[in-house]
Amino acid sequence: MAKTVMMLPVLMSFLLLPFSSMALTQDFCVADLSCSDTPAGYPCKASVGAGDFYYHGLAAAGNTSNLIKAAVTPAFVGQFPGVNGLGISAARLDIAVGGVIPLHTHPAASELLFVIEGTIAAGLISSSSNTVFTKTLYAGDIMVFPQGLLHYQYNAGPSTAVALVAFSGPNPGLQITDYALFANNLPSAIVEKVTFLDDAQVKKLKSVLGGSG
Repeated sequence: MAKTVMMLPVLMSFLLLPFSSMALTQDFCVADLSCSDTPAGYPCKASVGAGDFYYHGLAAAGNTSNLIKAAVTPAFVGQFPGVNGLGISAARLDIAVGGVIPLHTHPAASELLFVIEGTIAAGLISSSSNTVFTKTLYAGDIMVFPQGLLHYQYNAGPSTAVALVAFSGPNPGLQITDYALFANNLPSAIVEKVTFLDDAQVKKLKSVLGGSG
């Protein structure tokens, strides 16, 4: 019995080995965006060129003329097919004076923020103890936000802030807490029950964010 238990890790290693080997049989898998995405990523594009490994979309500033006075310009697999299967992606973050990226999560990736210019106040909340970790970031600073944890950024300076963001997945996903609660048709009575907010406040936020119910 003891020998069987000791052999289990070895057997598991052999079972996993074919999958590891498959991951090493090709250099890359540029996404074929004409096909559907799958849990394993997009199928590989048949014909590949140098342009598939290049993306210029982060060169221009995003439009910050909106409710949050901020813009996220993505270079995810949908915009940059070359990152398919590589476990990485990127984005540009522009935050105007007074702008904010509200509390949100990325369910499919960790985030690394690199400040290019301006001042950004950022924070994250642990899931185990609700401990808050905050930091004011300046040009040249970086901060990491672990996968799935609530976090935020806002402009803490007198000029527009710009940052580049790297993700540990080709399609990190995004769920903004405010929009999840108040920009849908979840009945106000339920929102009030699960948030402890009063009816007037819930309906005000639904009105601002475009929700109903």
